[in-house]
Amino acid sequence: MTFTTRPTLRGTFGMVSSTHWLASQSAMRILELGGNAFDAAACAGFVLHVVEPHLNGPGGEVPAIVATADDPTPRVLAGQGVAPAGATIEHYRSLGLSLVPGSGPLAATVPGAVDAWLLLLRDHGTLPLRTVLEPAIDYARNGHPVVARVGDTVETVRELFTEHWPTSAALWLANGRPPAPNELVKNPAYADTLERLVTSGEEAGTDLVAQVERARLAWREGFVAEAVDAFSKLPHRDSSGEDHAGLITGADMAAFTATWEDAATLDWHGHTVAKTGPWGQGPALLQSLAVLAELGDPADLDLTSADAVHTTVEVMKLSYADREAWYGDGADVPLKTLLSPAYAAERAALVGPDASLELRPGMPDGRKPLLPSVTTSDATVDATVGEPTVAPDGGTRGDTCHVDVVDRWGNVISATPSGGWLQSSPVIPSLGFPLGSRAQMFWLEEGLASSLAPGKRPRTTLTPTLVLRDGVPVLACGSPGGDQQDQWQLLFLLRHLAGGQELQVAIDAPAWHTTGFPSSFYPRATEPGGLVLETRLGAAVRDELVRRGHVLTESDAWSLGRLCAVGREPGGVLSAGANPRGMQGYAVGR
Repeated sequence: MTFTTRPTLRGTFGMVSSTHWLASQSAMRILELGGNAFDAAACAGFVLHVVEPHLNGPGGEVPAIVATADDPTPRVLAGQGVAPAGATIEHYRSLGLSLVPGSGPLAATVPGAVDAWLLLLRDHGTLPLRTVLEPAIDYARNGHPVVARVGDTVETVRELFTEHWPTSAALWLANGRPPAPNELVKNPAYADTLERLVTSGEEAGTDLVAQVERARLAWREGFVAEAVDAFSKLPHRDSSGEDHAGLITGADMAAFTATWEDAATLDWHGHTVAKTGPWGQGPALLQSLAVLAELGDPADLDLTSADAVHTTVEVMKLSYADREAWYGDGADVPLKTLLSPAYAAERAALVGPDASLELRPGMPDGRKPLLPSVTTSDATVDATVGEPTVAPDGGTRGDTCHVDVVDRWGNVISATPSGGWLQSSPVIPSLGFPLGSRAQMFWLEEGLASSLAPGKRPRTTLTPTLVLRDGVPVLACGSPGGDQQDQWQLLFLLRHLAGGQELQVAIDAPAWHTTGFPSSFYPRATEPGGLVLETRLGAAVRDELVRRGHVLTESDAWSLGRLCAVGREPGGVLSAGANPRGMQGYAVGR
């Protein structure tokens, strides 16, 4: 028997895996009340806003992929907000900026998460709105024992809060210090915001659709939009070192709605893997799987060897180079060609015995790639910038969240909420949350696939995954981690789908990733040949990778990867696993 940090859970009633135990158990409560996977996931999403405020918030975004018991066709819930109408390249350039700041009002896109969760409930939910939001309201009103990393995050931005973001200081430094580990932390303003949304919904009667639509209206055109409009006009310090006003208006709030879209899919090793479209980075995972299939049987890849680390890293570099050249909302993305066997074979031929230090996008359909200007990793950053993703030593200032749910009827969802974290922007005092900073993923260069334009979605790193076998959903998974999300998921899928490892075994296994492409986060650095891996892989693997030319950074033994996963096995047995790294993720079920 292989030792794991916790068991792979199995049952027949329902399974939840998320990045915080309170969100997992709150979602499980919804299943116990007779709700389905979508009620449960939405409940978890709102709870995560409260209990992981350093990792996501109501001002952020959430993409999700769902499959229903009635229709297993994977569908994408696109809860990624867009650039405001005033967000032009010319505006940012007029302020002397060459990059969108990584924090502050100028970095905000229109909030997308709340509308997306409500849209999910409207179309697939079964329980009253109050029942679904009740746990989040309770934790915000009466407090929850805060995890240590919230206080650590506040400490890193204490000076910014006290000197420039007083509304954030009022919430997070209320006692003159950051919250201590396990201290009960309350956010009454956000509790009031949620209560007002529920009350607005209930004014429409008992019909769930009517309730949700009324709540969405209160968010997009009512008191929330009014508060966002007013506060966004106030200049605040951002990562450029200067004070700037934001661009989001009430009209921007009213114009945005979450949408349903087709998933991008790839048939691979007897499965169909579903991701978001190329407005996100999701198809990079599909490209990596396709190239690996051209290099041999994925089941034969020994993921404890230097050869496997080298191969996966070189493949991921190629996929992420294509991401830089071709992916973007509204861009003419040659996705069919990028995912074709012929193109995968072309890319596989570039994987040599030594590490590549170049960014090598391909030429699908003979088209010439266009790349942004890239920097090196010596840029100075502050504690607010980026998705605060994994540092070279494995530490994080924050990250993202994830939740997967499968219920007894066969409904499945994978969702990756993020953005709007407490260090992204000043708290809007009447609402109890800040805006997000996802606009930093746009380039202020004309003509690129991910150039900034009003009404356009940034090319997000948020990338949930749904997997089907013979047309039936069998797996939902995902991970926080910015540019690493699909890199870590690639290793998990190789181990689970091709290698046959149980969920928890595949989650616990050593992880690695490359940094050899432009970061999606301010200041958009790249580290040619960069490779980060957990020390559990051992000295022999490390030395061989260095010999092959990788620029190696060893991370702590249990520091990379934040996987959550739920499965549906033959005969109706449900399963779940959760990441032990970070000491927050948990799976529950029966």
